Amino acid sequence: MKRVNLLFLLIVLPALLWASNSSLESVLRELDTVVDNKHRYGASKEYEISELKERLRQTTDVEEKYRLFQGLFEAYLHYQADSALHYVECKKEIFPLLHGEFNKEEISINFAEVMGVMGLYNEANDLLGQINPTDLNEDLLGYYYRTMRAYYGWLADFTTYDALKQEYKQLTHQYRDSIIMTNVADRNIVDAEKQIINGEPDKAIEILTELLQQNPDQRQLAFIHYTLSEAYKEKGDEDKQIQELALTAIIDLKSAIKEYASLQELAYLLYNRGDVDRAYQYLNCSMEDAVFCNARLRFIEVAEFFPIIDKAYKLKEERGQLIMRVMLISVSLLSIFLIVAVFYLYRWMKKLSLMRKNLKVTNDQLYTTNAALAQTGKIKEVYIARYLERCISYLDKLEQYRRSLAKLAMASRIDDLFSAIKSEQFIRDERKAFYQEFDKSFLDLFPNFIASFNELLQEESRVVPKQGELLTTELRIFALIRLGVTDSNQIAHFLSYSLATIYNYRSKMRNRAKGDKDKFEEEVMKL
Repeated sequence: MKRVNLLFLLIVLPALLWASNSSLESVLRELDTVVDNKHRYGASKEYEISELKERLRQTTDVEEKYRLFQGLFEAYLHYQADSALHYVECKKEIFPLLHGEFNKEEISINFAEVMGVMGLYNEANDLLGQINPTDLNEDLLGYYYRTMRAYYGWLADFTTYDALKQEYKQLTHQYRDSIIMTNVADRNIVDAEKQIINGEPDKAIEILTELLQQNPDQRQLAFIHYTLSEAYKEKGDEDKQIQELALTAIIDLKSAIKEYASLQELAYLLYNRGDVDRAYQYLNCSMEDAVFCNARLRFIEVAEFFPIIDKAYKLKEERGQLIMRVMLISVSLLSIFLIVAVFYLYRWMKKLSLMRKNLKVTNDQLYTTNAALAQTGKIKEVYIARYLERCISYLDKLEQYRRSLAKLAMASRIDDLFSAIKSEQFIRDERKAFYQEFDKSFLDLFPNFIASFNELLQEESRVVPKQGELLTTELRIFALIRLGVTDSNQIAHFLSYSLATIYNYRSKMRNRAKGDKDKFEEEVMKL
């Protein structure tokens, strides 16, 4: 059983802690957003105030003016104390003109309350001392007790003399008890405060939790969450304390309250936890609002603690800047290294590109050479086959010619024998057959030679074979050149022409070329 319980704790407890931390961080992130956008809530407050002022300008009714002065006083009290004081004075000015059931003591309490916010405690004390509680109705009596309690609370927070501080706290407790005895709306919250003072934070939490279920207004909601933070402080639950202070601060800022204690208390707790950034941000916001409101006590509270956080924040900033500089130097060095690396990589890539280009040229040349060799091999194969065939044919014809001459000699036909020997017809016929065989073999290998050759010539100089003719003398000369026979002596011997005739034919065709005449025969060899 003990093992089961231990296992349960090991599994469930971390999950609960994570959920708690997650909830707290979520509230703090919301507060961060509210702090960043507090000017928006200030604008809403100004709009609300401007509407009250517009109604004030439009009314001529004294009682309505008095009520609007009260509304402006309440709107300005924790927003801009100087303006709140102004509208209390306006109430005082028109009070003699009122005929309804209005109480002059309300004005005195108003003055005392705003004086307390402004830190004018002697003036507040003088005003409160002039009021006789027995002359007040129930609502005004509750207001009087709340103001007296707040007054002595301010004095307790303000004084540094321990004996006097305890005296003021005792008076605060007395007026807290007086509030509880009335029917004012805040008496349950005050009762929860009393339970905390008496060392019963759980009872206070129970009371305040019930109040949260009753849909309180924003002012009461802020008081409830702040009192809950005090209860959790008493219990030693700092996470809950921070969470409730954050919720209080969110309500205060959204309501455009400038006189508050929640945010600076929260800043102090977060500073002790090492969250210097948030502590500095929250305390800076508190100081701005205290100055704006002219809330002397709050300013003093913030100013007392601000130098500590400011120093810690600046030290952190300096460390951050140092780290940033180190990182910047590191990044700079790395960048230099990368630039050098990129430079060498670029050079290597350039060399590689050149190597690839050279390799491609070599491959192309090799391909061309291989193609030429293949073609040359094909030509050799064809011409060797034709040569062997032609040799056999020549041998057969020579044998026939020998036999015909032998017959003439055996028949003693000496004249016919001499005529046959002297005749060149046999040679002419064989030469003609040889050229026909050459032309046919060449055109089998290069069927487009004539058309391609004429593309190299001027249009009016193109060579067209006659009907029944395969190649002309000009075409036959350049056919030999295409086969690699470029020596004019060899061409002249092959075609049985004089060397001068071959030179003339080659020169004439070069002059007819369309392009560069000097490269004409090179182009022919590529056909």
